[in-house]
Amino acid sequence: PSGHRSPGGGAGPTGRASSWYQALVSWKACLFSEKRTKTSNQLHFNLLFLVSGCVAQESLQSQSGWVPLLLALLHEYTATNSHWQPYFSLWQDFRSLDHPMFWPEEERTRLLQGTGIPEAVEKDLANIHLEYSSIILPFMKAHPTVFDPKLHTLELYKQLVAFVMAYSFQEPLEEEDEDEKGPNPPMMVPVADILNHVANHNANLEYSPQCLRMVTTRPIRKGQEIFNTYGQMANWQLLHMYGFAEPYPGNTNDTADIQMVTVRRAALQRASSQAQQQLVSEQWDFLCQLEMVGEEGAFVLGWDEVLTEEELSTTLKVLCMSEEEFKEYKEQDGWEDDSEGEENSTLSYEALSRLKTPCKKLLYDSVVLTLESYGSDLKAEQDLLNNKEAYEKLSRREQQALHVRYGQKRILHQLLELVR
Repeated sequence: PSGHRSPGGGAGPTGRASSWYQALVSWKACLFSEKRTKTSNQLHFNLLFLVSGCVAQESLQSQSGWVPLLLALLHEYTATNSHWQPYFSLWQDFRSLDHPMFWPEEERTRLLQGTGIPEAVEKDLANIHLEYSSIILPFMKAHPTVFDPKLHTLELYKQLVAFVMAYSFQEPLEEEDEDEKGPNPPMMVPVADILNHVANHNANLEYSPQCLRMVTTRPIRKGQEIFNTYGQMANWQLLHMYGFAEPYPGNTNDTADIQMVTVRRAALQRASSQAQQQLVSEQWDFLCQLEMVGEEGAFVLGWDEVLTEEELSTTLKVLCMSEEEFKEYKEQDGWEDDSEGEENSTLSYEALSRLKTPCKKLLYDSVVLTLESYGSDLKAEQDLLNNKEAYEKLSRREQQALHVRYGQKRILHQLLELVR
């Protein structure tokens, strides 16, 4: 099946996992449940005990919120008497994890240019180095009876980050908690992590105060593989975090991005005078003030709609305003007549085809610039996917990267036809 994490998940995608469940399972059946004390929260408590309970929690705080878990994993993975050794024994060697962060930079750039993954990996690696040098290393040096920097190296830390990426779970926060709480730390959930992901899944993990339950979402036949969901993940996110992508058309949650600065670039390119370029710059600055755009932001496109509809709709409208229209818009602090707002409140693909001509032209130019950022065109990749012999000669990395690029380009070309 397509939705498999990279090799190294010792539980195995089809052999060990699916053979456990051979009977017909009805809808909403509980496949298994685990008490919360069986999850990796206990690892953190073990670590605090090892260092005599004298850890100031503030010393382990980080932007990611992963440090306590990763420190505990560093110790437990290398401790011969660890209570968690049977669990870790499923992964004989973390070097078999094949996330893009482990690819040579040249290969990563060549295969994934334009997908957003190289940029995400660069941020990950920078954060990993920063956390290790500023938090992990000082903590280990302060507790030499528990940690050894020669054993608990940066390379092992990086491998454990990938392990947590691929096999951990994060409990969904309530909407009112999202802004109030800090980082939402991951947890390792043995047994739950043997199940692979596809968008069209037939099971999912449910959270309660006492336990975690894996339940079916529809009837499952004898011999049919049980698939969990890691969330509504685009292919670039799956490859980045889990080491695999779903072949087209399997991933109904796939997306493509148009970088916000690409739309600004397209608007500047069509400005025929210095005065018009100045107007575009002022419009962009105002959009930044409205928090509609940012230098590192992206407009996100799904198969059927724009997922960042308000941001894209407002950006296209503002960048296509005349000087007089923009002056009036600024005076209203970005507010507009209710009837006009309702008319443009959503950007389904059907609505995109009804955009005013200047907005369609700007969006078209932005899509063209986005497609130019890839190293190959859609037709070449379509031909490769249709040629079974040629496809099978590709390395696993080349195949996974192809699925990511192809899905994104299909979405972009679909949009191109709508606004042509």
